[in-house]
Amino acid sequence: MSGFEPFGSKTEIGWKSNSKYTTFQKSKLDSQDPANDLSSPESIPDIDRPPLRHIDTYLKPECPCLSARSTVALLACMGFIVMFGMRCNMGLAKLELRNVTGESLKNADSSIFWGYLITQVPGGFLATQYPANKLFGGAIVTSSLFNLLIPVTLLDAPFVMICIRVIQGLVEGVTYPSCHGIWRYWAPPLERSKLATLAFCGCYAGVMFGIPLCGILVRHAGWQSPFYFYGCMGVIWYIFWLWLVFEKPSKHPTMNTKELLYIQNSLGENPHDTIPKFSAIPWKSFFTSLPVWAIFVANFCRSWNFYLLVLFQASFVSDVYTIDIEENALLGAIPHLTMTIIVPTGGVLADYLRRSGLLTTTQVRKLFNCCGFGMEATFFLVVAFSNSVSVAIAALTIGVAFSGFAISGFNVNHLDIAPKYASILMGLSNGVGTIAGCLCPIVVHRITDNSKNLKEQSEHWKVVFILAAIVHFSGVIFYAIFASGELQPWADSSINEEKQWNPMDENINIKTSSTIQSNGLLQRQLSGKNAINYGSVEEPAPAVVTTTNPFISNTNPFRSESIQPEAQDTYMHGTVEDRTY
Repeated sequence: MSGFEPFGSKTEIGWKSNSKYTTFQKSKLDSQDPANDLSSPESIPDIDRPPLRHIDTYLKPECPCLSARSTVALLACMGFIVMFGMRCNMGLAKLELRNVTGESLKNADSSIFWGYLITQVPGGFLATQYPANKLFGGAIVTSSLFNLLIPVTLLDAPFVMICIRVIQGLVEGVTYPSCHGIWRYWAPPLERSKLATLAFCGCYAGVMFGIPLCGILVRHAGWQSPFYFYGCMGVIWYIFWLWLVFEKPSKHPTMNTKELLYIQNSLGENPHDTIPKFSAIPWKSFFTSLPVWAIFVANFCRSWNFYLLVLFQASFVSDVYTIDIEENALLGAIPHLTMTIIVPTGGVLADYLRRSGLLTTTQVRKLFNCCGFGMEATFFLVVAFSNSVSVAIAALTIGVAFSGFAISGFNVNHLDIAPKYASILMGLSNGVGTIAGCLCPIVVHRITDNSKNLKEQSEHWKVVFILAAIVHFSGVIFYAIFASGELQPWADSSINEEKQWNPMDENINIKTSSTIQSNGLLQRQLSGKNAINYGSVEEPAPAVVTTTNPFISNTNPFRSESIQPEAQDTYMHGTVEDRTY
């Protein structure tokens, strides 16, 4: 990797831990990459690397001028671009087919969410049991292959088309949880916002590119062309994903050693870290934790408004302002263009505020989330009462841009409060968000379908955007009160990690008496921490001196001394219960 240049010394970068959270002691030289904390080749230890694959002997699995973790983020971003581009296919196609069929297209809008909802929680659990990178890549390529079948079945076999959309939702349901499973191993704590938002901005870039591209393809190559285009793009993307992305840094055969050590040291990677079993996962704590519920509520609110724009923005502009498909698609891409820029920018800013100590993690998450939601809700009200397409698009653009900051709030909050269970929490919260994706099309169709003229259509769409603003304001209040950026007690495994392992614990059951003192031999004391004492000296109660001398205090610390207890041979004397072996 040519992108890493050494600087400083080992003492400039370090870690310290307490019982609640791990903080990174950042070097003052912020202008350099913190991966370069090894100042000389002699200071870099030898690390066992996995063997090269056959393709690696001809082409190294790396992108020029990009670190390995940035490559993972970039390719994850491109995967989301493909996935959300596919979701735009139906929105533009149904405008072209509006006079051909109706009911099946309404079901097509929400059918993908039926499957998407089911696999959210299982996807989070699977991401802890199997390589998350394989789950992510396999989900997107499978959905892409099914996307190729939709044009064949849309008109001739609508029921089959609905089943295909449900299957697409089932496989896509694991993408968000598995993406958090990837960052469990690849994202240093103070780069979580930056890397995660770079990946997640693909969701909005996918919509940004998908709406105008699908509009152009529908206009010039027929309504089937977007489905074929994105299906092929998903297969091509998957080839690069298999080549360049690995489960964790230690499995990358050619990764820069400095970057590998930086990631592992920052995460405190434990080679004996066990995969959580289903029964060991603190499910009750998940559902009784208010910070977790704050993420759930925020995800519901964000998903409601995101899918409102993805599925119905083109219909809103067409119904209210009577604009043709191609121009509609170009206008619809503008708000998502701004969000694609704001999301990674917000991630960098959030990490800077945390790293510099200007704000705590909790303050950063609340500030970014509440400002993003609140400003988008405000501009949705402007859209609701606007009378021109230019004002509506400008308000949508500004509002959606502000909502990009919220991604550095709730969407990476899982990694703050429970990094060990981040993929499972992401599955749960995204499942809640998917409920919004299922309900939103039903509610919007119920409000807008019975419009008889342009005036009624405008009034009905006004109700839709006022409702969207109310949803967002509700999310602002709940998240501001209950969100947290601190590691939760039920997710803190440091207590178990601090316990010393002793093979005798599992093989010998030793009884001890609370009155027995050590006789100088190795003796196991059964305590909360399985402590081992070597000829320990117990401190007796402080000596109390009763005197009338006013200059001598009964609590004089110099009168309390640790003394060696009287030796007792408990090996051959005493009762059976009193003996120590």
